[in-house]
Amino acid sequence: MSTIAPGRTEVTTGRTEVTTDRTGVATQAIEESQSVRLAPNYWPFVVPALVVVSAVIVFPWAFTLWMSVNSWTLGQSRSFAAMENYLRLASDPRFWESLVHTLTYTSLSVAAPMFLGTVAALIFDARFPLRGLLRGVFVMPMMATPVAVALVWTMMFHPQLGVLNYLLSLVGIPAQEWIFNANTVIPSLVAVETWQWTPLVMLIVLGGLASVPREPFESAEIDGANAWQQFRYLTLPMIAPFLMIALIIRTIDALKSFDIIYAMTQGGPGTASETINIYLYNTAFSYYDIGYGSAMAVVFFIVIVALSFILLMLRQRSQWNDTEGK
Repeated sequence: MSTIAPGRTEVTTGRTEVTTDRTGVATQAIEESQSVRLAPNYWPFVVPALVVVSAVIVFPWAFTLWMSVNSWTLGQSRSFAAMENYLRLASDPRFWESLVHTLTYTSLSVAAPMFLGTVAALIFDARFPLRGLLRGVFVMPMMATPVAVALVWTMMFHPQLGVLNYLLSLVGIPAQEWIFNANTVIPSLVAVETWQWTPLVMLIVLGGLASVPREPFESAEIDGANAWQQFRYLTLPMIAPFLMIALIIRTIDALKSFDIIYAMTQGGPGTASETINIYLYNTAFSYYDIGYGSAMAVVFFIVIVALSFILLMLRQRSQWNDTEGK
């Protein structure tokens, strides 16, 4: 019997071990217990973290939610508006246009790096001369700041002075307007996003490939499986959890993308590349319509949470299917 000091909490867990002799008959059962005690003075260590979390996350979102039900333009008086800002969003064609731009940009900015990053990981997983050096060069774009990347690519996309149009002229292709044309601006921005974040997907998938055992592939080669069959039936299922992690990270990152788009086009030409983030920024900090901008932020937050929840559910279902298959 043990004595517990006042103010302490004891949690006891038990585990039974059964030992057997050579005939397989149980001979002994040992009950083990382990006590976990919580000291009464742990709150001073928790309170600072709670204060920081509340100041950085809880308060800003609570304030944003409160402002979304108010009509407030800086320089004017504030008044309670209930759901007026949300009803205004539902009938705002510019908001729906920016939502379409956001989903289009996100879809392309996720699909391209996922495909190219997986291919690059498969290439760099093989052994060849200078592999380590080339890996280092390949991940360098990921280390650059997005604004610096945006400025460099803006110069490269320049219709008269850009290096891309110069290269096209060498093969007889007419100069393109790239980010200055409404039809090509989003694909051009996606190309920049893909160039910078494909290395991230490659590193995640490389981590998955490093954990793949070699024995199944040796057995598959003996059975006559070709390279495509080995990838489809062995490699792909084994790295699926890593692909899902990369997919979730890239989706959330692309949804909240702001710096590259704003630095390169500011949503232009016109509103051709205006995503929700750009529209929200212009509404709140250019037009100073704080209430409407807050409502837009709340709706966009709900969209991000919903998409993240769907991806997490797909990941859990994939893990469940893998467990059932085993």
